Amino acid sequence: MLSITLRQLEYALAVGRTESMTLAARTLNVSQPALSVALAQLEAQIGQPLFLRRSGGPMRATPYGRRFLDEAERILASLTQLATGRAAQDAPVILGCFEDLAPMVLAPLIAAARARDIGLTPVVAGFEGLAEGLAQGRIDLALTYDLGLDDSVAREEVARVHPHAILAPDHPLAARQTLTLHDLADEPLILADQGLSVSHMRALFTRAGLAPRIARRAASLDLMRSFAANGLGVGLSYSRPAPDISCDGRPLAIRPVTGTGRGEAVVLARLAALPLSPAAEGLSALVRGLPMGS
Repeated sequence: MLSITLRQLEYALAVGRTESMTLAARTLNVSQPALSVALAQLEAQIGQPLFLRRSGGPMRATPYGRRFLDEAERILASLTQLATGRAAQDAPVILGCFEDLAPMVLAPLIAAARARDIGLTPVVAGFEGLAEGLAQGRIDLALTYDLGLDDSVAREEVARVHPHAILAPDHPLAARQTLTLHDLADEPLILADQGLSVSHMRALFTRAGLAPRIARRAASLDLMRSFAANGLGVGLSYSRPAPDISCDGRPLAIRPVTGTGRGEAVVLARLAALPLSPAAEGLSALVRGLPMGS
């Protein structure tokens, strides 16, 4: 079993840089015999000579020795970063993004982060997955609606959005510029198939003394929009992609729903007990500049 020490690696690197046992000992502030013994022990451990020893000549690394010293230098540099905390600071930021928001904001955010040399690893998930990822320390930041997050999570509001109805252009309600919950209560609604989202939408109607008629649950925002475009009901969502067209090429009528209060907050969430790295702070600034309000 190998028992190479960091000191042995440091000694070998010093000899490799100076090509002299005497100069390396002076640089390391150790005696030359101590350096010679440590180097001999290291070579015995790995079973290979690291240097060519010529009387009166420089100590040049063998081909194996050069590869060994290059790897030793990389390892010591990594350990130095780890010991000073720089490795964690330089690591990519793991950003969780709610699945309905991701198609609208994630690609521009990745491009902006790349332009500023900020490492970013995206994770797209639903409400429960993002909350769990934050709680378990697997996500540094989460861009999501303020649903399903407990008191251990710090939230920064980056946008406030309001619900809108998604209709086929020939739907009778499409003739109006705005709609109310009363207008929608008797319509066959299409909601996202996410427990927290369905509960939240139900609560909007309940607070208004209404009982919504949920006809379909869609597995994605795109599917909800396609259902609505084909006349299978009225979609209801906070997320608002730019084009008024479904994925299957049909036109959509998008109408704001009024009378729903202050709307819903889009938040940048993190564990309150953990400080943000400089990279995460930089990414947070980019998130604040995203156009998400409606």
